[in-house]
Amino acid sequence: MYLERLSVINFKNYEEAELSFSDGVNALLGNNGAGKTNLLDAIHYLSLCKSYFNPIDSQQIKQGADFFIITGHFSKNGHDEAVACSVKRNQKKQFKRNKKDYQRLADHIGLLPLVMVSPYDISIIIEGSEERRRFIDNVISQTDNHYLDELIAYNKVLAQRNAFLKQIADSGRYDPGLLEVIDDQLIVSGTRIFEKRRAFMDTFTPIFNRHYQFLSDNAEQVELVYESQLLNNSFENLLKKSVEKDRALERTTAGIHRDELQFAVYGMPMKKFGSQGQQKSFLIALKLAQYSFLDQQKGFKPLLLLDDIFDKLDDNRVTKLMQMVSNNDFGQVFITDTSDTKVSDIFNEMNVPIRIFKIKKGEVHA
Repeated sequence: MYLERLSVINFKNYEEAELSFSDGVNALLGNNGAGKTNLLDAIHYLSLCKSYFNPIDSQQIKQGADFFIITGHFSKNGHDEAVACSVKRNQKKQFKRNKKDYQRLADHIGLLPLVMVSPYDISIIIEGSEERRRFIDNVISQTDNHYLDELIAYNKVLAQRNAFLKQIADSGRYDPGLLEVIDDQLIVSGTRIFEKRRAFMDTFTPIFNRHYQFLSDNAEQVELVYESQLLNNSFENLLKKSVEKDRALERTTAGIHRDELQFAVYGMPMKKFGSQGQQKSFLIALKLAQYSFLDQQKGFKPLLLLDDIFDKLDDNRVTKLMQMVSNNDFGQVFITDTSDTKVSDIFNEMNVPIRIFKIKKGEVHA
């Protein structure tokens, strides 16, 4: 699968732009603020129906305009897939595939899989556990059409349970029968999500280890560990054991919403003890493992978007990374950089063709 053409109108800092891409490596080069990352974000919209950076669609509209339109033409298994996303101020987002509207945007997720690597990903390491759960959920959602539905169902019942616990505290009236009904619903979705996360991590972890060791030349010992309360106990037992604590705190303290991914280097937390280079290598290995997992599950290669990834990587790791993305394990690749020569020099040295786009203040020069 690859993106043949991209068109944007009134998207972020672009009034209008159209690009035709190589099915191999494409480089978007220009100064900071020129709009390189905005084009990657437009591609992300076409794949996952939303911005990678900002959940508010109306804020992606170019200043002074009333709408934006992103259109992409993909080649997938020899067939053309035309995808269009449009947003008008104060109106619902429209998303079309081959000129037909989607009833649910969730039905599009996974059709055109994509992996984005960005400096913003550092939040996966330095922020709270929610960011790491979101990473797991994003990967699984692109391979399992029902996973998002389970997450939505779980979060809805979780909100109901928390509201009921608060109501008990406020009124002093406790109905254990009603709490049991809510718990039964929570257990069904929560257990399904846990089983899917555990199965995913069993497959994903060795893929991650392989990518990290290649990037680092086997120079460092890192760990990726999935932690869940459900690993050693049933969800039903956990809820029963925590009911008094939950009533006291007025929130649900047991469940898959407390799952965590632990990142370590030499047995110590990556967040505190990893160097910037190690943290960036860890993130890149995570995303490349995501790519390999999607490739394995979908049976075709996703798009790979690499946004400003050279910063804080030493030359050896940069070369290793470029060797990886230019071989047959990866399909179409998009790279942004501020240097006019660095990317082209690396790929020319490896005799890998590359298509260059120069980006200047929201304008594209091929």
